[in-house]
Amino acid sequence: MGEFFKVLRRFVPPYKKCLALNIIFNILAAFLTLFSFAVIMPILEMLFEIREKGYHYMPMSDVSVGALADVIVNNFYYITQLAIESWGASWTLAVLGLLLIVMTGLKTGATFLASYFIIPLRSGIVRDIRNAVYDKIVSLPIGFFTSERKGDVMARMSGDVAEIENSIMSSLDMMFKNPVMIVVCLLMMVFISWQLTIFVLVLLPIAGMAMGRIGKSLKRKSLAGQQQWGKIMSNIEETLGGLRIIKAFNAERKVEKRFHEDTQTFYELSNRVARRQALAHPMSEFLGTITISIVLWFGGSLILRHSSGIDAPMFIYYMVIFYSIINPAKDLSKAMYSVQKGLASLERVDKILSAHNPITNPRHPHKLPDECGEVRYENVTFGYDPGVPVVKNASLTIRPGETVALVGQSGSGKSTLADLLPRFYDVNAGCISIGGVDIRDLKVHDLRSLMGNVNQEAILFNDTFYNNITFGVKHATMEQVIEAAKVANAHEFIMASENGYDTNIGDRGCKLSGGQRQRISIARAILKNPPILILDEATSALDSESEQLVQQALDRLMKDRTTLVIAHRLSTIRNATQICVMHEGEIVERGTHDELLAINGYYTKLVEMQNVNS
Repeated sequence: MGEFFKVLRRFVPPYKKCLALNIIFNILAAFLTLFSFAVIMPILEMLFEIREKGYHYMPMSDVSVGALADVIVNNFYYITQLAIESWGASWTLAVLGLLLIVMTGLKTGATFLASYFIIPLRSGIVRDIRNAVYDKIVSLPIGFFTSERKGDVMARMSGDVAEIENSIMSSLDMMFKNPVMIVVCLLMMVFISWQLTIFVLVLLPIAGMAMGRIGKSLKRKSLAGQQQWGKIMSNIEETLGGLRIIKAFNAERKVEKRFHEDTQTFYELSNRVARRQALAHPMSEFLGTITISIVLWFGGSLILRHSSGIDAPMFIYYMVIFYSIINPAKDLSKAMYSVQKGLASLERVDKILSAHNPITNPRHPHKLPDECGEVRYENVTFGYDPGVPVVKNASLTIRPGETVALVGQSGSGKSTLADLLPRFYDVNAGCISIGGVDIRDLKVHDLRSLMGNVNQEAILFNDTFYNNITFGVKHATMEQVIEAAKVANAHEFIMASENGYDTNIGDRGCKLSGGQRQRISIARAILKNPPILILDEATSALDSESEQLVQQALDRLMKDRTTLVIAHRLSTIRNATQICVMHEGEIVERGTHDELLAINGYYTKLVEMQNVNS
């Protein structure tokens, strides 16, 4: 329960008003329940003529606390007796019945209002958790997702949050209502007979301990089940992403077998969790019956020995109140089971919410320079695993308006070196500066506002041409969008589509060719109009015709901009201001195209290999 209240302290504060109203109406409902039970007693006595003695009014003043219950009961019977004498037994019975209806109506109304005010709290907390997880995912560095399965992250975002909603949040009403009901009833029971109530309070914790041990076991099983669900989601995500390869290699049966094994494991874990959860109700009912039987025996023995201080009718009322605790206690036990299951999911969600983000803003950030100065890499070393550097002691200067190209074999560290500039990762040693200011001394948002990216794989969204081009750019006019599209050689095929700029391009731009997708991403970069441009093998995956169109667009984009190009096709960077050749994380050669050919080193070998392959 301690973990449950920690959850409440984290997420409930914005909804304190709703919680307060819920508790108020739950308390009101509990007292109205007691009063409605009290009305039943004189009805029973009238029907079965249990009472034959007369009653006299007893003043409430100068009455001890111990005798207050007896005085209240006596005066209630006295009023009932007067009513019988005045109206007759039949009319009095009708009035008592009407009073019972009114009390029940008030009780059910209070119960509804308690639920009414808990609903915004319950759904609001779920919304806040889902928003917090999404915001955290967006804010985390790219490096976080290299060690996490995307499918598992999706499972935590969907399945685990849904489990929190179904388990913890759906139990909130019971977790607040039932304890209030139990406490109010126990107070009344103490009021009626403290001896009996002490006996009850000894019995209840024993039953609670038995339920608690099963609840802890349920949490462990639930955690394992949610982890397995994450594995299944990851499997689905990988299958959808690699469907072309699966079919090409006739691997359908292999992936089916792997998926079936995962679902079988999840099936077995789910059964264990469900069976333990199903045990909650019968176990609580069984323990409740045992408790009632023991209380009946003990209370009956006290009455028979005339040592309880209460008579038989009051004992009946006591047992009615005690029995009214049983259902709330059972619901509370079910809620505790559900909460344990939900806490397992919350634990997985918290792994994302509590994940450390090393890419942070400085306490005292520098302002952006009025004009973007030179980009300088100084003795930069970086490794995804700090012990295994991917970039080693790299130094590089890109002056304003210059184009610097990075070339080299796959895995030489070209893309990594480029990713360090917008702080997708932070360097392990050395520093990167823009205009003489260390990029770690700038706000991350300000730093990235200086840059435009065009990647090998054009990353587009399931939206319109217009929204993809204006992505990340506020207050762009249609005229500006059209102009950007024209510069990117994209305007003609956009206008040829069904709805022009309002045409949806499908998931990841699936309705477009590779060259068209790339030109849309270039148009997006043109519209942003960044002073620094990063091109990561933007033409490597295109055919010759598409490459020509894209290259024309890139040439227009690169004009008068500080550009860092990662080149696969060396023919595209002949006119670069400087070409840096990378080998095993180090810059081993640098110079113009002609200068590097004259050296007859690594660059020459790369050129010769491409000439042979072409």
